[in-house]
Amino acid sequence: MKKLLAAALLSAAVFSAPAYAQTAQTAQPAAPAATAGSQEKMMLKGNWRASKLMGLDVYNEANEKLGDINELILDKNGKVNAVVIGVGGFLGMGEHDIAVSMDKLKFMEEPVRTSSTATTTTRDTATAPRETTTGAATTTTTPRSADTNDWMPDHAVMSGTKEQLKAMPQFKYSDYN
Repeated sequence: MKKLLAAALLSAAVFSAPAYAQTAQTAQPAAPAATAGSQEKMMLKGNWRASKLMGLDVYNEANEKLGDINELILDKNGKVNAVVIGVGGFLGMGEHDIAVSMDKLKFMEEPVRTSSTATTTTRDTATAPRETTTGAATTTTTPRSADTNDWMPDHAVMSGTKEQLKAMPQFKYSDYN
């Protein structure tokens, strides 16, 4: 019985293979005719991805971290109407969300300059942070490498202090449903 079943399957495979191989291949649809507009590349260099702006740190002019970007609010035409910034809190708990207009933020391409009071020497390597000593204060910046992602800024700057931002009215999504 097993031999008969095996013979039947083998013969079915042998006889159906040539028939299957001779079936007509469906023709691929022709590519649309090229137009002058489709040949032009969209100029996207210098633009940022909205998904990469989420979580971007926001600092003030004194290089104090104020919070981070939680959301971009768009109108129906795709224009950014507001940026929701989470101020304060720890790991998302106790965070105070505020909404500000996009023109209140200045996006920076270079890293944040931090200051410390320790006196150190200047060192300059391709991968290490660069420290410049002036008196007792040291300014540290991390140099941008050649493979830095151009699809996002390093950070955003906004005027004000953390206390001033916490005093602003809280943004709640439920108020706008």
